[in-house]
Amino acid sequence: MAIQDQLLRVLRADNPWLDGRPAGGWLRQQLPTRVLPRRPLPVADERVCLVVGPRQAGKSTLVWMALERIGEPCLLLNCDEPSVRAWLDSPAEFLADCEALAPGVPALFFEEVQRLPDAGLFLKGVVDRRKGMRLYATGSSSFDLEARARESLAGRAVRHLLLPLSLEELAATVEGPPRLVEDAMDQQAYSQLVRGGYPPVVLAPDPHRVLAELVEAFVVRDASDRFRIRHVAAFHRVLELAASQIGNLANFSDWAALAGVSNDTVADYARLLEETHVVRLVRPFVGGKRAEITSAPKVYFLDNGIRNQLFGGFGDPESRADHGALFENLVFSELAKLTNPLLHTIRYWRSKAGAEVDFVVEHQGRLLACEAKAGDARGRVSRSMRSFIEGYAPERLLVVNRVSHPEERVGDTLVQFLRPWELHTVVRDLLG
Repeated sequence: MAIQDQLLRVLRADNPWLDGRPAGGWLRQQLPTRVLPRRPLPVADERVCLVVGPRQAGKSTLVWMALERIGEPCLLLNCDEPSVRAWLDSPAEFLADCEALAPGVPALFFEEVQRLPDAGLFLKGVVDRRKGMRLYATGSSSFDLEARARESLAGRAVRHLLLPLSLEELAATVEGPPRLVEDAMDQQAYSQLVRGGYPPVVLAPDPHRVLAELVEAFVVRDASDRFRIRHVAAFHRVLELAASQIGNLANFSDWAALAGVSNDTVADYARLLEETHVVRLVRPFVGGKRAEITSAPKVYFLDNGIRNQLFGGFGDPESRADHGALFENLVFSELAKLTNPLLHTIRYWRSKAGAEVDFVVEHQGRLLACEAKAGDARGRVSRSMRSFIEGYAPERLLVVNRVSHPEERVGDTLVQFLRPWELHTVVRDLLG
């Protein structure tokens, strides 16, 4: 098909190198003034590199960083543009038009690809027909994207989940003598505890305003416009209830009664919040022991700042009643950023006798247990921890607290006492 004048104007505006301008300068202009280091993208191969995650996590910036390092032009296709969406209908015709518009272009970048009616089928067709081009795509929400694309893109996409900044990533910005690095990372952990790790929040002079805008954008724009939620006020209420219950069992019946909607509606809202990487529902670890209990999931937020914007505020954590819950949520969010939900599971453990362990990470039969203590654990292994070790003999049990202590062995399990920003060194080593 011939490219229409309106579409051509959009493509030239988004890709000025088509009119002969230097590609290198254009690529650099796509990056913000200050860029924080992130975990790099997988190498683009014969599959499409698919970057998903919550809005404002830095997905587009991550792709632009990869493209800028390569230094070759790409064709930017902003799927928010109606004329671009209309064009991206037939993969074969699209690729033929690309060859006429930009012969030999080495890369294609589909931004907000979930806006396409059949994103998965379209990308499948492009992957199967493209000739040596690298393919990148981003989606603000995995809800629209994965629901349509999971089956179509099997074997044709490498998925990169980008969540808010982790303490591991923030550690890459800190240099100096060990004592100063430790003090700086303690401050970073404190900041994460209160304001979270969204890049615009970390860099903003007024982080609380940015958090308010993020929550408003998700509730007002995404919930009502993108996800067509009819009862936006009830959806917001469920969000607030989830925020008030971090680390506790999620009682959908209570939430439904308080929000004035059905249990099924609350379950749908919870699924949507998981798909959009706002919360995670952590299910119980069941290993076949009769003393275990199987019950409702616990609810955690993937960012403490979003949680505090919805409930609790931004006061000094140590003077708050929810200090322990905030710290536990921080440890969970760090574990979520260090693991792959397609390869690892994060559970909680509770026995009928009342013994509990906050998190159990499982990977190919290997177990890592993790306990969060907001204060100084003083190098003590609690009775609950010992019960879990006796029952399951995890390779390691991590006690994340405010102070490092010497490690010890309980049976075959190595018990380590870490600060939140030291967690990544152990998790990456154990899970790969």
